[in-house]
Amino acid sequence: MFINNVLMKGSVSLLTLFLLSANTIAQKAKKSSAKTKAENILLSGEDHSCCIGSGDEEENKTADAAFMDIAGTKEFGKLHDEPLPFTLQNPSGSDIIFNCNDGVPGRAYFLKAKSNTPNYLIVIQEWWGLNDHIRQEAEKYYKALGENINVLAVDLYDGKVASTVDSAQKYIGEALKSKRKETIIEGAMYYAGKFANIYTIGWCFGGMMSLQTAINGGNRVQGCVMYYGQPEKDEARIAQIQCDVLGIFGTKDRGIPNESVDAFAEKMKKAGKNFDLVRYDAVHAFANPSNPGYNKEFGEDAFQKSVAFLKARLK
Repeated sequence: MFINNVLMKGSVSLLTLFLLSANTIAQKAKKSSAKTKAENILLSGEDHSCCIGSGDEEENKTADAAFMDIAGTKEFGKLHDEPLPFTLQNPSGSDIIFNCNDGVPGRAYFLKAKSNTPNYLIVIQEWWGLNDHIRQEAEKYYKALGENINVLAVDLYDGKVASTVDSAQKYIGEALKSKRKETIIEGAMYYAGKFANIYTIGWCFGGMMSLQTAINGGNRVQGCVMYYGQPEKDEARIAQIQCDVLGIFGTKDRGIPNESVDAFAEKMKKAGKNFDLVRYDAVHAFANPSNPGYNKEFGEDAFQKSVAFLKARLK
């Protein structure tokens, strides 16, 4: 009897181990299949949502998870030319650190307003990191807004800056798997002060985070500009937005394609949110001056529209 019990327990253990192993293999195969599907869609150039999959599973994905589906693929990497070398000469701002609630200080490039104002523009990097191209963009907005706004260009990679596609994909993968990025932005908002009026702007990864900051920031955020960032799918989270949003996208963007933008616009309308959608006949990252394929005409027009949007909402 004792031997039979031992054998039965051993059989159950082996069966459990087999089922666990099979489940692990299935999960890995599912992830691999999703990644391969993402790469094939990007390579084809067809107009598909960048959130690979279908049904309720995809609708319930967070923006982080949706973006992660493609951000690490080779084909998404090919949408980004490596940034041109650039060093910002005679910077107007300075690098600062600020407290974050996880105990690790945050970093930012800070430009202080010439006059006493509660207005703060949070500038959010592309997937390369807080490089001098982003510092230069922060300065452009600071000057275009009359130097009467405080500008914080936050560093979501904690000092790491990518110069190759491989390193960018490594850093963004780490960021998407962690809540550190939200913690840094929250720390920047606390640095601005309890009664600050917050405005946000970002590109690509930063475009997604600009929108997410508007969602998470509630009535503290007074305006949001997102350049070709991952749209939000969750209607409950869209309902949390309490500010106007300007979305700038390229109709030839295979990373953030037209149908995902259309779906977001429809959900914003359904939720009664003010969403200004501007589209250009352009590819991904068309408005990034660090990009060798930068479209000067479209980039400058988008900049002027962004400045006008922000000026109209400054308090």
